[in-house]
Amino acid sequence: MRALFANKMHVIFLALGALLVFFLAWPLFKTVTASSPALLWETLLEVEVRNAILRTFYASFLATTIAFVLGVPLAYMLARTEFPGQELVQGLIDLPIVVPHSAAGIALLMVFGRRMWLGRLFERVGIRFVSNFPGIVIAMLFVSLSFLVNAAREGFEAVDPRLERVARTLGASPWQAFWRVSFPLAWHSILSGLILMWARGLSEFGAVVILVYHPMVAPVLIYERFESFGLDYARPVAALLILICLAVFVLLRLTARKRGVV
Repeated sequence: MRALFANKMHVIFLALGALLVFFLAWPLFKTVTASSPALLWETLLEVEVRNAILRTFYASFLATTIAFVLGVPLAYMLARTEFPGQELVQGLIDLPIVVPHSAAGIALLMVFGRRMWLGRLFERVGIRFVSNFPGIVIAMLFVSLSFLVNAAREGFEAVDPRLERVARTLGASPWQAFWRVSFPLAWHSILSGLILMWARGLSEFGAVVILVYHPMVAPVLIYERFESFGLDYARPVAALLILICLAVFVLLRLTARKRGVV
């Protein structure tokens, strides 16, 4: 500790970093402590609140699972091959990060709406997106898949292609070289992308509120209570969501550290 403060640059950087941490921590702390434990418990016992929180976590998990199945192969191709239109594909993957999420909701509505041919096609097999749970999943998938695909691509780029070629010369098939060499070595980056994507899905509001609104996820419920009843009614739900997310991510980080992932 003495050596840390002996370096003037470290002291300056710590001071600057402390300001940013304070900027993050103080509003969260004020939100959580503004409601008594009894009020938070009472809020958690509300069926509407509990269902909204569970729906949020489950929908984000499903969106992340879909992105894992479809996005990891795409990330591998982006890292290992060159093909016409590759830059365009990469640009499209990055686009949801910068597009306003209300605009993303409109875009999804133009494709999966009840009057659109794709929406009608899905309705024939019993899947409806507008004002229905699958709409929440595709909204979260659309706005957050960039985190997983980019993290996985960077992970695969960090794996030396010569390792795969060595595996092939030893008799491994392309599938075996991928699953036994590239995927395990890129797993830390993929896992980081999975967690980031899942976390981003939890906070999605703009696309969900346009495409679905009901059934409500936690961010929409907080907004609805704030608009209808004011700050005092919305604050306990916000505090609960902050506490649950904090507990989950602390647990994930401790588990990852114990297993040597981070």
